[in-house]
Amino acid sequence: MTRDDKLRQIATEFGFDPDEEIKIGGKYTPILVDGNVAYIAGQIPRVGDTVRFVGIVGESISLDEGRRAAATSTLRALSLIRKHCGSLDAIQAVPRITVYVRSASDFTMQSEVADGASDVLYSVLGEVGIHTRTSVGVMQLPKGASVEVDFIFSVRT
Repeated sequence: MTRDDKLRQIATEFGFDPDEEIKIGGKYTPILVDGNVAYIAGQIPRVGDTVRFVGIVGESISLDEGRRAAATSTLRALSLIRKHCGSLDAIQAVPRITVYVRSASDFTMQSEVADGASDVLYSVLGEVGIHTRTSVGVMQLPKGASVEVDFIFSVRT
């Protein structure tokens, strides 16, 4: 099964269409490629026009829902790479991701939420999806989202 096929399979499980237009919320580009480095702007768990998993992890959003939010955000990023490069086979490495978790004041499981993003990267990309990451708790995120993830990919151009 190709990486693109794996993306479609996992996206279906999450109710996400990897061919849908990726909506952005401002005057920026969601992907910028400089040489062989692709920078992906922070992705929230938006599907179509709907932001899923709105709320605070550890209060109105469970750990599992937070993980699903991180996974959905990652599916969006992979879709952006696939559209820009033509295939996920262009990805050579994932040097870094940063996962922002809108957290309750006593919630300390940001790393476990970030596992949702890491699991998708590894499931779709295999060994190439192994990455470094930082996960942090924050007070607020765009559109009330519970999670936002940004990415740096190494790609063949």
